Amino acid sequence: MFKTKDLLGIKDLTADEINHILDTASGFKDVLARDIKKVPALRGKTVVNLFFEPSTRTRTSFELAAKRLSTDVVNFSVTTSSITKGETLRDTALSIQALGADFVVVRHGTAGVPHFLSGVLKASVINAGDGTNEHPTQALLDFFTIRSHKGKIEGLNVVIVGDIAHSRVAKSNIYGLIKLGANVRLICPPTLMPAEINKRNVEVFNSIEQGIKDADVVMALRIQMERQGKGFFPSLEEYFDLYGLTGERLRLAKDDAIVMHPGPINRGVEIASDVADGRQSVVLEQVTNGLAVRMAVLYLLSGVKE
Repeated sequence: MFKTKDLLGIKDLTADEINHILDTASGFKDVLARDIKKVPALRGKTVVNLFFEPSTRTRTSFELAAKRLSTDVVNFSVTTSSITKGETLRDTALSIQALGADFVVVRHGTAGVPHFLSGVLKASVINAGDGTNEHPTQALLDFFTIRSHKGKIEGLNVVIVGDIAHSRVAKSNIYGLIKLGANVRLICPPTLMPAEINKRNVEVFNSIEQGIKDADVVMALRIQMERQGKGFFPSLEEYFDLYGLTGERLRLAKDDAIVMHPGPINRGVEIASDVADGRQSVVLEQVTNGLAVRMAVLYLLSGVKE
């Protein structure tokens, strides 16, 4: 299914390829519902998690996905590696490949690192987030969750509210949702809206009350404090007052609208606790679906090299 050995971004995939991944993930979600949640599909393969940034959900999800497929898993610790002694990223990656890695899952604070490694390694490289560029498997699990609840994505009004400019999750979602036929609305302060956004087929709102009307899906994004400088908005309190997803604002969306968030959640900043924990929230379901989606990605990538 994959045209290349790697998954570097949603931007590189067609709508048919995205849907094939989601269909494959549906089968693996059925596996995860069994008493025995393990299949021998990738027995003998090795997955290396190469994370240069902190992660809870993504790293654990990839590790569990690999183990559910019966692969061996190595979690690479940057702080105890030879990188601290001056070894280059290229040499580190080649050493990992020499030890027999079949898949390298990489997260890095610099955009383009997975693309660089894909040209160096024979192993399949999976982008687990690179700088402010993309986070393809997060977007795929978002699409899977939306489709599970709505039956389709085409024609849905999907609202993304938050730090659009610094969010790799937003970028991957925008690429994919447009390809899948959704009506994409972006809501954030002007200072957090990418300058090139007018080149995308999206609607832009600076008012959450206007943008959220009749939404089928509302996705709140985390404020990326570690990636942005100061001065994008006066304070976190003012941001919540103007752009926080509250119960009152959610009532402007459709009654059956679902609420999403890629995590980690900053309660009282981008989303109110009663909304995050409310009946319309599918935040924890997103985490569960991420396991099935990442199993599907590993499985489908393994077929490229057969």
